[in-house]
This record gives sequence, structure tokens and C-alpha cells, in this order.
Amino acid sequence: MKAVELRKKKGGELDKLLLELRREQFNLRMQKGTGQLSKPSEVARVRRDIARIKTVMAETAAGKK
Repeated sequence: MKAVELRKKKGGELDKLLLELRREQFNLRMQKGTGQLSKPSEVARVRRDIARIKTVMAETAAGKK
């Protein structure tokens, strides 16, 4: 997901998406631990998406102050 797309979303939508990605990250970590992870690049993609969402959330919080 691109940062431009994330900036168009509201705060509640970002929170929901962040929670969803953290659950996906947890599931990927469990798959990696049990040796069932088929696409190792998914771990990095999810981690970067989480970072993008947190960055956009921080930008909007700083803009409101």
C-alpha cells in the first residue's frame, strides 16, 4: 500500500488497518517459526506497510497540533 493511498483514509480506518497488519505479521512469524512460511518476502512487506501507516498517523497527529 502506498503512502498516498493511506493519507486519504481516516484515523479509524488506519487504526483498523494497522491492527489487521499486526495480526498478519504475527501469523507470518508463527509460520516462520514452524517452517511453513512459503513467501519470506511477505514478512518485509508487512513490516514496511506497518511503518508507512505509523508514519502517516504521526504526520496527521503533528498536523493537528
